[in-house]
Amino acid sequence: MEHPDHSAIAGAATGGHLSQRQILTVLSGLMLGMLLAALDQTIVSSAMKTIADELHGQSLQAWATTAYLITATLSTPLYGKLSDLFGRKPMYLTSISVFLAGSLASGTATSMYELAAFRAVQGLGAGGLMSLGLAIITDITSPRERSKYQGYFTAVFGISSVAGPVVGGFFAGAGTVAGITGWRWVFLVNVPIGLIALFVVNKVLNLPTTKVHQRIDFLGAGALVLGIVPLLLVAEQGRDWGWGSPASIAMFVVGVGGVALFVLQERRMGDAALLPLRLFGCSEFRVATVVTVIVGIGMFGAMLSLPLYLQIVKGATPTAAGLQMLTLTAGMMISSTVCGLVTTKTGRYKVFAVVGLGLLTASMFGLATIGVDTPVTVVMGIAFVIGLGLGASMQTLTLAATNDVLPGDIGVATSASTFFRQIGGTVGAAVFLSILFSTVGGSIASALRAAAASPAYVAAVARHPGFAQQLSGGVDVNDTSFLKTLDPVLAHPILEGFAGSMRLVFLIGGIVAAVAFGVVWLLEEKPLSDKSAMERRTSEAEGAGAPEPAV
Repeated sequence: MEHPDHSAIAGAATGGHLSQRQILTVLSGLMLGMLLAALDQTIVSSAMKTIADELHGQSLQAWATTAYLITATLSTPLYGKLSDLFGRKPMYLTSISVFLAGSLASGTATSMYELAAFRAVQGLGAGGLMSLGLAIITDITSPRERSKYQGYFTAVFGISSVAGPVVGGFFAGAGTVAGITGWRWVFLVNVPIGLIALFVVNKVLNLPTTKVHQRIDFLGAGALVLGIVPLLLVAEQGRDWGWGSPASIAMFVVGVGGVALFVLQERRMGDAALLPLRLFGCSEFRVATVVTVIVGIGMFGAMLSLPLYLQIVKGATPTAAGLQMLTLTAGMMISSTVCGLVTTKTGRYKVFAVVGLGLLTASMFGLATIGVDTPVTVVMGIAFVIGLGLGASMQTLTLAATNDVLPGDIGVATSASTFFRQIGGTVGAAVFLSILFSTVGGSIASALRAAAASPAYVAAVARHPGFAQQLSGGVDVNDTSFLKTLDPVLAHPILEGFAGSMRLVFLIGGIVAAVAFGVVWLLEEKPLSDKSAMERRTSEAEGAGAPEPAV
């Protein structure tokens, strides 16, 4: 047992209520932890090609991403449940420490196999950084005022989405930095940030909690691994394996069987379950979770195509594309801040989920109209509307999912919301990228046939006789670098082919978003409490005559 500092004593002395200053102090530590997870994803993604070249494993680079994704997704609900049992602080410190160990090891990797293994360790830590940060802010703030503090988290993601590609590109392009190969700093930069986060969290996160004596659902955790790992593997690798290949079919069968076993085990364990099924008896949690999954599938899957559009069709560098997406980040920050302040003042929140998903649906259909000649400013404007919709809806769905659950279930409810969003995003990314790359060949062929009727195109082909021979084997959609040096007239139909497939992706994304917009109307808006989960637990403990230990 630890000795609480003055913040903890103050919180306990006032029935678990913390002042705004105390909340912001705790929030500073949480934001550092979240920055680790958010920044890592954007930095690594922009540098992965360089890393794979250096480690002579270009064909294996997907496994470094897949390993991280699997362990991060699986550990998310585990951290939530364990934090409900043993306290937020020890589990949050554990997640930061594991993430740091994985980062340090990744920075010393000598092969892609080693990197994949070390990235898996990183993922084990990352699973707690996000879910526990949200759980802790849920602990110390009431539902009524929570939205305005969640805006700080949105700012962290906004900063990381802009800074990540820039920093990752710098390190990837640098020969050496301080005598160490540049790309290794992509992982090593986490070390100083993580050490500061450890110090801050250890010092300020001393809050009264109640330890719950329950069995740990080891069988449920095993069934979850059996169910989720095969499904995530096929989602990430299915396009390369072939969706109907024996390997993919085997993964589907094992995964579905594992999910069925998990549901049976959770029903058997009752309150001690890793993911108590009684949570789904709460209408707010149930509807918010369903909408979160649908939004994850439609939005995060289709949104992967927007940076590809900017880079392939508009010719932007990864760094420039990241900066052009800044309008999306600005929209998120503006809407999340405004919605948070209005929710705190009025107690109303459903309207923001409805309006937000309406804006998402409209903007996705707007993206379904863009082409090769669409001005970048128009695309950036649509991205701004997408940001407005995301900022208004996502934090509202998280608020709704945790508004009416028992105080002892805050950790598992928050982690479940994050878990299902990750599952939806993974499925969406797999499905929509498969749609994009399975249709782009035919779309390019159609555009080339249409261009053949243009005198300007025929003349350009005559000026470049080698172009027809280059096209005889088809266009390699996995390497589009040749488009930068190709005659613009010859490149135009190829770019139009890419744009056509991306329009299809955005159209389907709009349809999925429209489904989410329809479902969110079923969300029951219940009054927001003026008491935080910590205050409610304190009241319950006092009523039972049991003092709360500080952990």
